[in-house]
Amino acid sequence: MEFSGEELTFKRIFNYIFGLFLITLGVAFSIKSDLGSAPVSSIPYAMNLIWAIEIGVATFIFHAFLVAIELLLLRRDFKPKHFLQVFVGVLFGAFTSFSVSLMYFIPSADSLWVALIMSLLSIFFIALGLFFYVPTNIVPLSVEGVTQAIAIVTKRPFSLIKICFDVTIVASALILSYVFLGNFGSVGIGTILGALFIGPTVKLIHKINHIITGEHVNLKKM
Repeated sequence: MEFSGEELTFKRIFNYIFGLFLITLGVAFSIKSDLGSAPVSSIPYAMNLIWAIEIGVATFIFHAFLVAIELLLLRRDFKPKHFLQVFVGVLFGAFTSFSVSLMYFIPSADSLWVALIMSLLSIFFIALGLFFYVPTNIVPLSVEGVTQAIAIVTKRPFSLIKICFDVTIVASALILSYVFLGNFGSVGIGTILGALFIGPTVKLIHKINHIITGEHVNLKKM
């Protein structure tokens, strides 16, 4: 069986699902740290806090909006499979719930240092998840899908666009929270760290992988 012109192998499917799970594990660590949600979930969480929209519905709305942006950016290059990103959000939500439940077995952060370590773990797992699932070229999450689209249109490195886009998401969540709640809401120190360092961490993982295996992983495939 083929998907996106490539054979849909067990390795591709495994890397895709495993990568998504690693990202949700990173999201769960960010929530456990209590230093702010991961950038990928900051706007849906802000929507939940402001308008009491159930987090799964808020995530669906957010993902659908990003798919619309992709359509505007890619135009003729937008492929029907990209609409599937909306449905992948359902799987992502289920993985997130499971990952958050795993955090019950980990003691709460009783100091700033422990909380920062959890934030660093969040950054690492999200970056590692991106490294695994983006190159599979199956169906990206709309957050990465629109990042890929911007990287393709602007001809800039994925890691650089990832930083800029994450910062934009965090800034938007911060503005929404401050305007409607009068506080920072879903944004904290951990959110800022994630926005600044997830992209460079993906780039570092890519370099280490290239040194070890000699393989170049394409992060712009769609």
